[in-house]
Amino acid sequence: MIAIDQTRWYDRLLAAFIFFTRLPFWRMRQPPKQAYDSVVEYWPLTGWLTGGAMAATLYFGSMVMPLAVAVVLAVVVRMLITGALHEDGLADFFDGFGGGGTDRERILAIMKDSHIGTYGVLALIVYLLLLTVSLCAIADGETPPLPFPVDGRGMAALAILAATPFARMVTAQLVMMMPYARREDEAKARTVYRRPSTVAGISLAVQGLLPMAGFLWITGLRWDMVLFIPALVMYFLYLFIWRRLRGYTGDCCGAVCLLVELTVYLVVCAL
Repeated sequence: MIAIDQTRWYDRLLAAFIFFTRLPFWRMRQPPKQAYDSVVEYWPLTGWLTGGAMAATLYFGSMVMPLAVAVVLAVVVRMLITGALHEDGLADFFDGFGGGGTDRERILAIMKDSHIGTYGVLALIVYLLLLTVSLCAIADGETPPLPFPVDGRGMAALAILAATPFARMVTAQLVMMMPYARREDEAKARTVYRRPSTVAGISLAVQGLLPMAGFLWITGLRWDMVLFIPALVMYFLYLFIWRRLRGYTGDCCGAVCLLVELTVYLVVCAL
């Protein structure tokens, strides 16, 4: 624990970008191994990068190609940057809980298996369809009277910029609310997230809520709906995971993150 506390903040920040993306940040510096225990503290900040790349691809790509193509390319860009890390977690999550029943050890074993099953394939298909359709609906829809002149494409880009860090901030609460479900030597990435301190929790809130506050201010959407419903989805998923596993895994975090982010887009569509 002392070694973890003594790691420098920039090592922990760099470790987060190395862990959550596939960009060559490791060429800048190799953080100590202890820094990777704290990557969740900067998880929303990595979402600023992935969400920014995704939003830029959608917004500028839709100027020169059909909207649906630009949306699909935006999703592909995000997966290339992250190495489909969260999508892998989503597939393993549904395979584990779908095929493992209520047997805790069987669920953990299935989620650790590198092979993908029927539940995982179906989950990815449904998720990607809902993600693509919801973003297309936002970008192609008529925007209501807004405090600022934002068209549909701008609304979709802003939603991505807000939802990506927000979903990671909300999902990080799992680390605060539950212990890790496996032993450290059984972790798929050989990393067990350290529970964020009070200061780190405040930093998480700033990283996740700042883009969302800007989005709500620009668009004038109902903040209670945009914030409450995704948080409610996270809470019900937390109860489900706790009942089955009595702890979280990295796959659980990845799945919850994507589902919370998707909920934000669906709520924006509904509003």
